[in-house]
Amino acid sequence: MFVDRARIIIKSGDGGDGKVSFRREKYIPNGGPDGGDGGKGGDIIFIVDSNMRTLMDFRYKRKHVAENGEIGGANNCFGKSGKSLYIKVPPGTVIKDADADMVIGDLKKDKQELIAANGGKGGKGNAQFATPTRQTPRFAIPGEKGVERNLILELKLIADVGLVGFPNVGKSTLLSIATAAKPKIADYHFTTLSPNLGVVALDRNRTFVIADIPGLIEGAHEGAGLGLDFLRHVERTKIIIHVIDASGVEGRDPLDDFRKVNEELQHYSDKLASKVQIVACNKMDIPGADKNFERIKKVLIDEGYRVMPISGATKAGIKDLLNMTYNALMEYIDDEEEEIEYVVDVSHRQKDNVKGYSINIENNIYKVTGEFVDRLLASVNIHDNESLKYFQRIIRKKGIIEELKSVGINNGDTVKMNDHEFEFFE
Repeated sequence: MFVDRARIIIKSGDGGDGKVSFRREKYIPNGGPDGGDGGKGGDIIFIVDSNMRTLMDFRYKRKHVAENGEIGGANNCFGKSGKSLYIKVPPGTVIKDADADMVIGDLKKDKQELIAANGGKGGKGNAQFATPTRQTPRFAIPGEKGVERNLILELKLIADVGLVGFPNVGKSTLLSIATAAKPKIADYHFTTLSPNLGVVALDRNRTFVIADIPGLIEGAHEGAGLGLDFLRHVERTKIIIHVIDASGVEGRDPLDDFRKVNEELQHYSDKLASKVQIVACNKMDIPGADKNFERIKKVLIDEGYRVMPISGATKAGIKDLLNMTYNALMEYIDDEEEEIEYVVDVSHRQKDNVKGYSINIENNIYKVTGEFVDRLLASVNIHDNESLKYFQRIIRKKGIIEELKSVGINNGDTVKMNDHEFEFFE
């Protein structure tokens, strides 16, 4: 089975907490603080594995979690950092943030890596807070939490050449003749439910990869049938071989089929519609195909297309078609600079323009809440005088005192932070 889309959850490791510890040795009854810092949490890293072909593994494991950092130790020992989690994906995988609706990575080359979520930083131990005036700090900083993200993985096949066309025009037959691939072939529509890849070897030095893409129907760009799957895969190819049934035995006009397929390409993206197309007029062995071919050739050559008559049944013209395709690939100019521009947002810290807290007034109580408040209260011991001084200095530096004054707080009013209540005095 071919799986080309998967939804997963990732979570980077939490940072380890800083340690509160004091040196205690024989003959040193009043040793100073020696609590070490916590270890960094593990990152979530995607890495391309060229041996993978599908996203099937992600059907069975949806959540991927990196290791947490360890708590700091006594004697100024740092906690061990958590191991990063490497997640293997096949080449051609696009990684999207499902909640932010943005692309965060476009992975193509073997061993290419992308850090999708940084692990949380380790917290600081109490040894970091010792000063000449604060010699026994009884508080430490907890580790930062890791990042949890909902991601969508999409696989876009990376092939040099894509075979496109209406169902049952002979794409799978052409692939089987041109390569060693063995696609399912039968005389009914939608035989190909997933892309088939094959390598064309004209000789030792002239090879290219070709993909038979699922058949197209009208409305594909809106998701009809296998449309979006079709378009997603053909988007990555350099050259398109557009196969049409020159015989018209199914009662359709080959030129009309050609126009409809190109309309779907155009609706999906201008870049896709502008790719070089070689038109392969198949089933030339069927009586009446010659007359259709002359009409098709006259129209399409005038429009700048290269047109080649072939027969999947007799193999006539296929070698010439493949040579023409290889020559077109040699003329191809790589548009690497036009690749997807993506944004990687893996920070686990508050952005500079985000305060990390909010102030609300309820029943004359000024409530200060948010991630910054949670982290600060977890790092201090408000019943310890030195720790409380540190707490007051931090909230003043953060701007909380000034903002409380700007919203009308007065001396004696109550400030509530989580479960703690304080009386405000300037």
